Amino acid sequence: MKKIYSLFAFLSLFMLSGCSVYNFTGAKPIDAKTFQVNFFQNNADLIEPGIDRTFTLALQELIMNQTNLNLVSNAGDLVYEGEIVDYRTTPMSATAVTNGDVGAAQNRLSIRVNVRFTNKKKEADDFERTFEFYYDFPGQQLPTGSTLNDAIKTIFERITQDIFNESLAKW
Repeated sequence: MKKIYSLFAFLSLFMLSGCSVYNFTGAKPIDAKTFQVNFFQNNADLIEPGIDRTFTLALQELIMNQTNLNLVSNAGDLVYEGEIVDYRTTPMSATAVTNGDVGAAQNRLSIRVNVRFTNKKKEADDFERTFEFYYDFPGQQLPTGSTLNDAIKTIFERITQDIFNESLAKW
């Protein structure tokens, strides 16, 4: 009886793994073998050092983890390029403080990235658009240290997933 269950489990796994339609990321089958992510320069008016490299690596890592495409430095079938175009902190709500002044009760860090995607195998998939996300934090905190690290991580996770969905998952 144990052999029958083992055989059934093996055959089920074999059948699912052989079909390219089924995957856990939502990516559609694509006629590409390689991708490249060019360096996303930080062209925002307010410069936060290092976020350009952090974003570029985050996008590379997400695509490598969710597809079987190979990362190349040039001549990729799929090319991601662009720039960080906006980085800003904005007060979201005001509060009175003890001396009668008004301060921010909550602040928002927003980052916007312009992306140009080129699919050399299927030009109809090419696009250029901006992706933006934000992170809210208490007004008494500054966007530095662990607050900044958490904000950037959260924002880049969302933006890179949105780019993936737009370029490969077609959601």
